[in-house]
Formats: sequence, structure tokens, C-alpha cells
Amino acid sequence: MVRIRTPRRVTTARTARLRPRKSLGQNFLRDDNTARKIAAAIDPQAEDSILEIGPGEGALTRHLAGRCRSLAVVDVDARAVSAMNAMFPDGSVEVILGDILTIDLSAFAGDHPGRFRVVGNIPYNITTPILFHVIDNRRPVHDLTITVQREVGRRMLAGPGTGEYGILSVFCAYYAEVRALFEVSPDVFYPKPDVTSIVMNLEMLARPALAADDDAFFREMVRSIFGKRRKTLRNSLRYFASPRGITVPELPLLRRRPEELSVEELVDLSNTLFRLAHGANGGPGRA
Repeated sequence: MVRIRTPRRVTTARTARLRPRKSLGQNFLRDDNTARKIAAAIDPQAEDSILEIGPGEGALTRHLAGRCRSLAVVDVDARAVSAMNAMFPDGSVEVILGDILTIDLSAFAGDHPGRFRVVGNIPYNITTPILFHVIDNRRPVHDLTITVQREVGRRMLAGPGTGEYGILSVFCAYYAEVRALFEVSPDVFYPKPDVTSIVMNLEMLARPALAADDDAFFREMVRSIFGKRRKTLRNSLRYFASPRGITVPELPLLRRRPEELSVEELVDLSNTLFRLAHGANGGPGRA
């Protein structure tokens, strides 16, 4: 039987107000109704171990505390860490001073039993690195619920042939089930950002619908060809294939650009090249 801590009532008045630092890209959530709505969307369960990125003043944290098996928060701002320690002096919330990008999620999950979930209202200037960090280290992660700039949310959901479609779109579609939950007005943040935000949820897939022969090879190929996205595949693939000694076969899709290929076509192309690189049988796939 899992023991659940009884939530303590923490009032905003007792919470230290922090002066936002532009160097850290801070915009603090200061609307309790929005914080409650995000917490309701996360819907913490008794078996959950939750890691919150960038708690700031604790607007979301206080609505998660006591509702899950364990809750840890990580922030690079020592002032936020002090505020969290003051808000939860009983140690019911684990407070970490550090950079989420340096945290080994597998090791962290191993020390926190239960369904491992990641949440956060994060600075816009590090949104993409955080998304890639969680996706690249997704194995212990059940899901990620994160507030991002609306334009980033569109990139996460974008399909082939659109201007927003790119590396982030491909990885999100390949590794997760992605949902846009609801938009968040700039008015609920301090200072008020110039953009509208959106809460996104990525539920990690146990296995992609069409799996690449080699996961690392697939990721490297996608990053490489989208780095030359304005070139046709015939030209952009040279930068990936030549250093690996791969002679790219004549394929009809080589006349197209990377952003025109679906995730399934990218997986087929990766498998074709991987088999050529390793002398494996199996033909050229469906590329």
C-alpha cells in the first residue's frame, strides 16, 4: 500500500516573490487558476513519481505536492531552491539545485519507484534542448507535460510538407503520442511574455509503430538531413552517407526535400542505409 502525504496548505502570501532574471529567461506563473488547470491536466496518481522542471515560485508545485508517491523539483536558480525549501520545510518535496540537462533521467527514475513523469513550466530559451533531452532519455519516462511557446507546440505537432515540420516534429511523432491540451494567456505570467503559451503532453511509446533497425543511426540521419533541409535528399544525404562509406542507391524520393518525407518514409530510408552500411540483407525497404 502506497502512503500518500496529506497536502499542507501553502498560501501565496507566504511564498517569496522572486525578481525574474532575464538571463535565465524567467516568466513566473502567478495565476492560481491556471496552475490548478495544469495540475488537473497532469492528474497525479498515487503511484506516480514526478520530476518538475523549473518550479520557480512554486505555483504548480503546491498543487502537485502530497498527491503522488514522490515529488522532486529541479531549478538552476538558487533563489528558487531556497523558496521551495521554505515552502516545504518538512522535506516532503525533494529540492534539487541543478540543470535538468545534466540529470541522468534513468538513474533518477531508478531512485524514485513508481510511474515516472516529468512536468514543468520552463523558460522559452531552453525549451527545445529540454524536449530533446527528455526524448533522448525517454526510456524511464511515462510522459512529459510541459508549457511551451505556442509556435513550439505547432512544431511538435507539425506534419510533412509544412513550414514547421522538422527534427522536433519527427522525434515527437516517432517516440511519443503528442497532444495539445490548452493555450495559456501571456497575462498569467510575470513578466508578461510577448507570446501565447500552450500546455503539451507527450506520452512516450513503448515501441514506435514502425521501428528503425538502429535507433541511434535513425536519429543521426534525421538530424543530418534536416540540417540541410533546403537541399534535395540526393544532396543532403551526402553529408551523412559519405563519411560512413555508404553509396546511396537510386531512389525516387531522392528528388524530394527532407521536410516532404513522412516519419514512415524517414524510417524506411534509415533502414535502407543502415543495411547498406552493415552489409545486411533485407533489400531497400519501402523507400
